[in-house]
Amino acid sequence: MSLWTSADAAAATGGRAQGDWTASGVSIDTRTLQKGDLFVALQAERDGHDFVAQALEKGASAALVSRIPEGVAPTAPLLIVPEVLPALEALGRAGRARTQAKVIAITGSVGKTSTKDMARTALVGQGRIHAAEASYNNHWGVPLTLARMPAATDFAIIELGMNHPGEIAPLARMARPHVAMITTIAAAHMEAFGALEGIAREKGAIFEGLLPMGTAIIPEDLGTTPILRDAADAAGALVVGFGAQGVAKPLKIMPGDGVLRLHANITGQIVDFTLQTTGAHFAMNAIGVLAALSAAGADVKLAAKRLGDWLPPKGRGAVETLGGIRLIDDAYNANPTSLAAGLATLAGLHGGRRVAILGDMLELGPDEMALHAAVASDPAMGSIDLVHLAGPRMRHLHKALPPEKRGEWAESAADLAARATELVTAGDIVLVKGSKGSKISTVVDALRKSGQTPQPVTRG
Repeated sequence: MSLWTSADAAAATGGRAQGDWTASGVSIDTRTLQKGDLFVALQAERDGHDFVAQALEKGASAALVSRIPEGVAPTAPLLIVPEVLPALEALGRAGRARTQAKVIAITGSVGKTSTKDMARTALVGQGRIHAAEASYNNHWGVPLTLARMPAATDFAIIELGMNHPGEIAPLARMARPHVAMITTIAAAHMEAFGALEGIAREKGAIFEGLLPMGTAIIPEDLGTTPILRDAADAAGALVVGFGAQGVAKPLKIMPGDGVLRLHANITGQIVDFTLQTTGAHFAMNAIGVLAALSAAGADVKLAAKRLGDWLPPKGRGAVETLGGIRLIDDAYNANPTSLAAGLATLAGLHGGRRVAILGDMLELGPDEMALHAAVASDPAMGSIDLVHLAGPRMRHLHKALPPEKRGEWAESAADLAARATELVTAGDIVLVKGSKGSKISTVVDALRKSGQTPQPVTRG
């Protein structure tokens, strides 16, 4: 497949192409580079120019560079530009401009990646689908995703993320979506924004990139919903709310053994579908996805049926059997909203002692200690038997818990991981959750390395 010719890439970036080459993909990492890829020498922790020779040896068709690197022949197949990142952005904009795909952009404080993956799964069988890999949602991830998009794509799903004010709008304008969805607004990156209202305004900036007559999919049941609605109205968007009060809403949610069965109204269409998860937050995002796909012109009933094939990704709430325990691996990220969802998932499972192993929630700003302590009052805590904690912030939760629920507290996740098998017993249902930087995933690794092989949970 030809994705970029040397002439097309040069025209898109304003660069100078050496040689006559054709790229079948775009890569920023020699470890995952495929033969025929255009290697983009980004400068991040390390300078990508140091890996150009290796990329060409591995079969890259060419490299996007700002200079000829040492050890690379002057006549090597290159696309030479003044700066690599702006050139990648230009390549992404050109990739977006040449396709007639219906583009769906997704952002939110929680659930961006899983919701993007839901949308991709739900669209199977309805055309050629292109979606962001992993969590490629930042200043280089979005243009990379767009640059990788084949011109003949029918549906594209782009994930947008941020850490600081002013990041969403430029990405949204680059993606130029027909439909933009916000999963939720929660206390994440509070150090940069100070309040939920600031986060809502930044997330609402996604609507600035909508094409004319575009659709905004917003969570209807939040205190910050009016801010999102105002942002959508300012962009001239058609607004579709999802949630208990939305025009896309669950009519009935029926928990099963490791699954949720839903009966829902998606802007007037009644659908029934099953999700391979017990997390109610996933159910609500699935309803938002179906609303977004409906707005993009997809077959909603077929999409709802396909949602039964979706599974939560590793580290984001998947339930598995691990020896004598059931494990909910939700160790990828955490903030008060996602932690509440994880605790609710744990509380909703039956069959054994419920144990939570939690690491610090990071980037919550000046109220972080109080926010950790407040978890003791979460309604789901009444159904949880024991809570083990790691990190200086989680010490405040440890002190706030009633003595009968108070398990071990350790300064670091590594300390808990060293004793992981002592924290649980056969028959337990175990949630492991914390911010990625808390390294609570080391507890999951320790449980897995204890000699047990994970097996899928039997689905009802």
